[in-house]
Amino acid sequence: MSTEAVADADRGWTPSPHQLQRARIAASMRRRRAVLATVVTIVVLGAVLAVFLTSPGWPAFRDYFLSWSDFKGAFPSVSRGFWFNIRVFLVAEPCVLVFASLVAVCRQSRSPWLAPLRLVSVVYTDLFRGIPSIVVVVIIGVGTPALQLNGVPTSLFWLGTISLILCYGAYVAEVLRAGILAVHPTQWSSAEALGLSRTQAMWRVIFPQAVRRSVPPLMNDLVSLQKDTALLSTLGVWEALRAASDWQGYHFNGTSLLVTALYFLVIAVPLTRLTDWLMLRQIRREQGR
Repeated sequence: MSTEAVADADRGWTPSPHQLQRARIAASMRRRRAVLATVVTIVVLGAVLAVFLTSPGWPAFRDYFLSWSDFKGAFPSVSRGFWFNIRVFLVAEPCVLVFASLVAVCRQSRSPWLAPLRLVSVVYTDLFRGIPSIVVVVIIGVGTPALQLNGVPTSLFWLGTISLILCYGAYVAEVLRAGILAVHPTQWSSAEALGLSRTQAMWRVIFPQAVRRSVPPLMNDLVSLQKDTALLSTLGVWEALRAASDWQGYHFNGTSLLVTALYFLVIAVPLTRLTDWLMLRQIRREQGR
């Protein structure tokens, strides 16, 4: 008897023989699908692994990327470099969210006093979404100190972080703007009926709903931001990729790159699973499940 049938029996209701038969057939089909999926997965992964292990260049690949001694040797250096990536991510993430929120709300404003800011926000999002992030990092990281401006930071940490904030602020602003546009127009009318001004309606009614709708794509952007902290290696700062490249060049072995990849995966995989969970939760809420 299935779990559902037992629960029904506990509630004082006995399923019919026909329903019990259908439950047994459904359970049998679920077991069959699970077995088939397991077998297919093992066969496909085994075939892919066999292709790698029997390829002519596998011994050279193994020696260059899978050296245990180089893995242990590069681990401390890459660890120190990865701490730099973590600090950049922790500083850039809240700044991106705040900055992008202001840009998104500014683009949706109807006030004539904010017309110049609307124009600037449109140009900003078009510009920084169209230029590759690595180009922005190099221009700001190398070009800003060359200007010798008073009061402008010359630290590569801050210049690299600012360049990432500008790049990802444009993407996140568009995500939030899409969330604002997705809120039903009747929410504006309801807020105005309660006596709220348009600014109050935006920040107290519309924007919180837009953020809830935008959480899954926002999490995707934050995962990408975490990975793109490696772009700061182009400025010469000692971060994870720079440390791995240094080990690779000095020891003629690329296992350090694998160490760097594992470090980024440790952060990216939990964030990705969290994104999937948030997306499923939002779908269930919208469908009333």
